[in-house]
Amino acid sequence: MVSSELVTDRRQRPLQVLRLSLTARCNLACSYCQPDHREVSGLLSQSQRLALIEACCRLGVRSLRLTGGEPLLSDQLEPLLEAIRLRRQQPGDPLSQLEEVALTSNGLLLDQARAERLRRAGLDRITLSLDGLDAGVVAAMAGLPEVGEAGSRALAAVREAIVVAREAGFDPRLGALKLNSVIQRGRNEDQLLPLAAFARDQGLELRLIEFMDVGHRNGWSGDQVMPAAEMLRQLQAVWPLEPLGRPAGGTARRWRYRDGAGVVAMIASVSEPFCSDCNRARITADGQLFTCLFASTGLNLRPWLEPHPDAESLVVALRDHWSARMDRYSEERSLQVQTDPERAEMAYLGG
Repeated sequence: MVSSELVTDRRQRPLQVLRLSLTARCNLACSYCQPDHREVSGLLSQSQRLALIEACCRLGVRSLRLTGGEPLLSDQLEPLLEAIRLRRQQPGDPLSQLEEVALTSNGLLLDQARAERLRRAGLDRITLSLDGLDAGVVAAMAGLPEVGEAGSRALAAVREAIVVAREAGFDPRLGALKLNSVIQRGRNEDQLLPLAAFARDQGLELRLIEFMDVGHRNGWSGDQVMPAAEMLRQLQAVWPLEPLGRPAGGTARRWRYRDGAGVVAMIASVSEPFCSDCNRARITADGQLFTCLFASTGLNLRPWLEPHPDAESLVVALRDHWSARMDRYSEERSLQVQTDPERAEMAYLGG
């Protein structure tokens, strides 16, 4: 029998964070993501998802983030959360080692009733996405019609999602409610300061994300990247900041506003790669394991999940694959040649 064990890769990076996608579908078509708008075939069952979470916990995972596409489109989200909640309460269960269960969402489907159900089901933290405060910019970034009310409706929906999430008990003061914003030069860089002002007013940690070259559909080029250092200079010119640093294995470097109005963070995987201590694995909605957001291929986990999960063999497969891991794409980005193989798309990987 395979016992629980901590695993590290060939660069001595532990496996600590699992991002599990529930669906590849999304109700937006953000410029930096470009989803398929159709579901992948062969979605994992709840028992298969739980088996994967258990195996990863046995290997060291302490943080689980549920993603999509848009995870609120999945009718299995709340049943899965409830099953996880029950197991986290059982002493000795591998899932009892989970320190947090989080969700990344665009917020458009998060109404008051849904937020309350998610909280009761055991969700600890929500990160919502908003790439601007101008309706036209929101529409352009989200792939919505720029003529008409679509951008205004989306903006209003996210604003309301922030309100209902807070009321449901996701307290931003405890880090349980955060806001993600991708800043893309030439599209929404003029929204940087308005977004920061909004987040300060709402008491939210704003996480500013550099435009990344995930997949091949988003038309990425380096001149569309607004480096974190430039974002920081713009913020500093208005609101003095003091550094808090980046925790080991974390994606975000954080700063505190000196006037006490909260925290802002930056995810700078292009200009300031953090491959050296990356501790995240991604499992897609159809059971492919990816050990890097920029990977071309993953490991098909179905042989250990069908016809029913084989717990011990699954742990061995995951352990062996992670142990062989060498990924550090962001550190090697400048060395990539134009014949770089086609990479998996963000919506499929779960971001």
